Amino acid sequence: MERTDVIVLGLGGMGSAALYHLARRGIRACGIEQFECAHARGSSHGQTRLIRRAYFEHPGYVPLVDAALAEWRALEAGSGDQLLRTTGLLLAGPADGVIVRGTLCAAREHALDVARVPRAEAARRWPGFNFADSDEILFEADAGVLRVEDCVRTHVSAAQRLGATTHFNCPVSGWRADAHGITVTAGGEQYVADRLVICGGPWTTRLLGNSPPELRVLRKTVVWYPQCTPTMHADNGCPAFGFDTPAGFCYGFPKLDACGVKVANHGGQSQVADPDEVDRVVSHAEKAEIDAFRQQRLPGVEAPAGDSSVCLYTMTPDEHFIIDRHPQYPNVIVACGFSGHGFKFAPVVGAHLADLATGGPAKHAVFRSLKPVLRAE
Repeated sequence: MERTDVIVLGLGGMGSAALYHLARRGIRACGIEQFECAHARGSSHGQTRLIRRAYFEHPGYVPLVDAALAEWRALEAGSGDQLLRTTGLLLAGPADGVIVRGTLCAAREHALDVARVPRAEAARRWPGFNFADSDEILFEADAGVLRVEDCVRTHVSAAQRLGATTHFNCPVSGWRADAHGITVTAGGEQYVADRLVICGGPWTTRLLGNSPPELRVLRKTVVWYPQCTPTMHADNGCPAFGFDTPAGFCYGFPKLDACGVKVANHGGQSQVADPDEVDRVVSHAEKAEIDAFRQQRLPGVEAPAGDSSVCLYTMTPDEHFIIDRHPQYPNVIVACGFSGHGFKFAPVVGAHLADLATGGPAKHAVFRSLKPVLRAE
């Protein structure tokens, strides 16, 4: 039986960061993950994640992005790993659409450098894209790309160097809280601690048992196109991109390596009943939907598609994050509902979870409480 101060369940984006920040403070911490490190079954995989300051979802996230940028750079410096690459972000869509309006609102409120780009200039600067006459085109020069699996591995490795213990391929069969603290049963062993941090992603409702929060788990698909013109290479100045289209918010990343240009639709979705029973094969129909966007908007990207992947989004009712102490067990902290847009915040969330696990207060207004979204017992 292993005894520590804090157990972290789930070592994806948020759990790995929480483990690191706990270990960094000298807390004896144990991380438990049901799969291998940086696995491809949840939400923290797929090569890349976008990090952007002009936050169209809500201006309140902008200070958190700035804090996360500083943390990612510090983690890079301490590890020697390149985790973040500045590519810029190109956005295009209707001037009255949610994406453009929200981006400009955040830029105004926080005095961010977001440029309005005339269509002719955009066509000249980025010939690999096709812009509609009605598009408002924005460019955020200091946005960038996070290498998602490398970020997870680096947080885990840094936590281990600081003394944290980790257990991978160790599925959790249950946990209980009593007068003696927390006992977790996983992989046929028992782990005991004073406090518990749950970062279960799509498995959160299962881990919380009788009173799970109202979460929707959505199946998302992404496709890579290995063949493209030189204008779509990051090394040649191609930015990450997003288009607000009638089919949804379609986005992607420039060619960073042999995998090619990554393309997806943020709006495409099907709800998942059981994260262990997800169809991991991207169908021809799903690829065709993404390819329709490619044909319309990405003349610099060539068919056929190459690799593809399935990712799981775990969404709260209002699509903001839940980070809170459990209302029945104050020594249990729950973090969930990040997958729509959360990975970039991992180091900030990890630090906040370490605060809560060591008795600190909740301090970020955009983080939601767990209690209002718990189902009735």
